Amino acid sequence: MLSPGTRRERVYRALRADLMAGTVSPDDRLSEERLAELYGVSRTPVREALARLVSEGLVERREHGLFPYRPRFDDLGDLYELRVTLELRGIARAMSGDVTHDRDVLTSELERWRRFRDKPPEADSGFVALDEQYHLALLAASGNRALCSALDSVNAKVRTVRMFDELTPQRVTCAVDDHIAVAEAVVDGRLDDAHSRLRDHIVNASVAVVQRTEAARTMARLSRAVRD
Repeated sequence: MLSPGTRRERVYRALRADLMAGTVSPDDRLSEERLAELYGVSRTPVREALARLVSEGLVERREHGLFPYRPRFDDLGDLYELRVTLELRGIARAMSGDVTHDRDVLTSELERWRRFRDKPPEADSGFVALDEQYHLALLAASGNRALCSALDSVNAKVRTVRMFDELTPQRVTCAVDDHIAVAEAVVDGRLDDAHSRLRDHIVNASVAVVQRTEAARTMARLSRAVRD
């Protein structure tokens, strides 16, 4: 029989993985009863896991209970600023001579995106997962797992916004080209160029997400005004 501590940890890890993967809708209330049944435990380890996830920022308390974190519009800029800081640090570590990037990791990811140049991925929510994998691999190649864990958490917080963003084939093509250019610069040792290209890529993406989110909010307000 599993100890209380083991059950608590198992529920925490399982629920955290589901939240990070985006398999739980932001509109799904995280009730202790339903989660206890889902994970086959009592409500106590579920309650403790939820409290831990609230402290980590992956679960938030709303009027009707606990829900997966959904970024507010005012949070998006801060989250993307953190993302820029984390990702650029991976290249900065190599620029300072502290580390050398893992070429095997980079080469594998670069080959994948070169294939995407010939056959681009679909412009849908599935592309978000591919994009996250690329950026995590690029950061992982710098050898700091703590940076990757932090980036994973940021990705989880902005994923719901990105999943519902309206991608276009042109934007996918631009992202593919950017990814290839950054990875090639790192592999070739042109770290200043890689640092600049990666910064511009993320900043441009953040500006686009914020603009489209604001446009969606404006349309929602207009629709409500018409109904009222």
